[in-house]
Amino acid sequence: MEHANRIRWVYASQDNTDLTERYEDWAKEYDRDLIEQFGYVGPRVATEQFQLYVPKNGKVLDAGAGTGMVGQELYRLGYHDIEAIDISRAMLDEARRKNVYGKLHEMVMGEKLDFPTNHFDATICVGTLTVGHAGPEALEELVRVTRPGGHIVFMLRADLYLSDGFREKQDDLEFSEIWWPVSVTDRFQALPIGEPDLYHQVWTYMVT
Repeated sequence: MEHANRIRWVYASQDNTDLTERYEDWAKEYDRDLIEQFGYVGPRVATEQFQLYVPKNGKVLDAGAGTGMVGQELYRLGYHDIEAIDISRAMLDEARRKNVYGKLHEMVMGEKLDFPTNHFDATICVGTLTVGHAGPEALEELVRVTRPGGHIVFMLRADLYLSDGFREKQDDLEFSEIWWPVSVTDRFQALPIGEPDLYHQVWTYMVT
């Protein structure tokens, strides 16, 4: 399959089984495709925001970790207590090879996560709250597993914020005093070579 079609192919997944199978097929070439063919900068931008609010000794959840690109950036910045979850075992196998995670778990965002409440000091999610993947309902579990006073940092396509229920869910969590907004970046191209017309933002909230 041509590199340019792979992201659209994954976006078109019909359900979690379909999504998992497609990532199993893509895992070994994922990093090369995203970096070389698409110029992916999402992990770098998100982790730069993350380090503004989260102490280096924090216990961190990388939600939807994939092959570990975010974990690699976090480790480089000095975060060494990181756990990863992802829907795909093959993607987690690639992440394990980077040697930046203490634990890796096969879990599905949007379903109940197998962690205690308030388990993490901070959570980061990059590239998973998107078409054919996890919807706005997944934010509730990220809040549950993050302790009060901890931060949740996630990247989101600007158009999906307006059209796919994210704005309503984010506002609902704020109005319910479950989290408070901390910052949101300007729009930027997360995939400047492969998808130059799509813009993203990185949102940061603090759990109350």
